[in-house]
Amino acid sequence: MKFGIIGLNGRMGQEIRTLFEEDRHQLVFSYDKDGVIQSDIPDVLIDFSLPEVFQKTAEFVKKFQCPLVIGTTGLNEEQFAMIKALSEKVAIVQSYNFSIGIQILLKATELLKEHIGDWDIEIMEIHHRFKQDKSSGTAKMLGKVFDRDIPISSLRLGNIPGDHSVYFGSMGETITLSHRATSRRTFAEGALKSAKFLRKRKHGLFSFKQVLFSK
Repeated sequence: MKFGIIGLNGRMGQEIRTLFEEDRHQLVFSYDKDGVIQSDIPDVLIDFSLPEVFQKTAEFVKKFQCPLVIGTTGLNEEQFAMIKALSEKVAIVQSYNFSIGIQILLKATELLKEHIGDWDIEIMEIHHRFKQDKSSGTAKMLGKVFDRDIPISSLRLGNIPGDHSVYFGSMGETITLSHRATSRRTFAEGALKSAKFLRKRKHGLFSFKQVLFSK
């Protein structure tokens, strides 16, 4: 594939570039605070940058008429409406988290939900000091598994790529489901899977869950 990255010089941008090039794909477009660098038209755009950049991302998607993999968190309702509108013309994978392990954590959480009755439930997430949104999109995604509001605690510490835990407690016992990302590479691997998934789609809005589990 010929690919483009929004936010090339960010930590995720560099991780994505490294992994895609290891898989013999060619970087032909990038956009960050230093401007645009382009040598060809990309087959897919990858955006793990910031919400305030999304307007430019949408413009590039329209210009190139290419698929989009977007892992930006903290997007507002208007921006999600723009993604939905774009997906009528091109194929898009949007997710708060591109980790395979998080998808397994979600499935395990859904399973426990059926058996815990009126147990107490709380969620904790920990990320690096540079992450701007609280709570994380992944924590909110875990909370949506339940049919009630779930308290979420957030910590911003050092260089932690991402820890998420779901705690269940009754009066006599507790259960904890946890996932830890030890490297940003896991998210880059999810972005690569998503980019390959989109090659076979002309338009539509897809989740990372669909990328992993659709036949």
